[in-house]
Amino acid sequence: MDSLMLDGNAIAGLLQEVFVVEMTSAIGTCDSCGASEPIGAVRVFRGAGVVLRCPHCGDVLAKIVRREEQACVDLSGFRALEGASRAGLHGRADR
Repeated sequence: MDSLMLDGNAIAGLLQEVFVVEMTSAIGTCDSCGASEPIGAVRVFRGAGVVLRCPHCGDVLAKIVRREEQACVDLSGFRALEGASRAGLHGRADR
């Protein structure tokens, strides 16, 4: 494992703050390779923001950047995100 890389569990607090629900057990499907894994299993890289990468193909699943009182979230690498309900992601959120 790369020294700058963590698993998705490392950002559990940030995800709960953004989505108002525990997200590490939600299932995300990669738009590139089609693999489905819990968010806790994705590869996380921290820098100016947070980048979530697919543990299978390495493509970017999501980017999260905090600006002052706001969190900017790009989920464009997910084909689907399943398992969160209180955040308005009732069961499945296809693009």
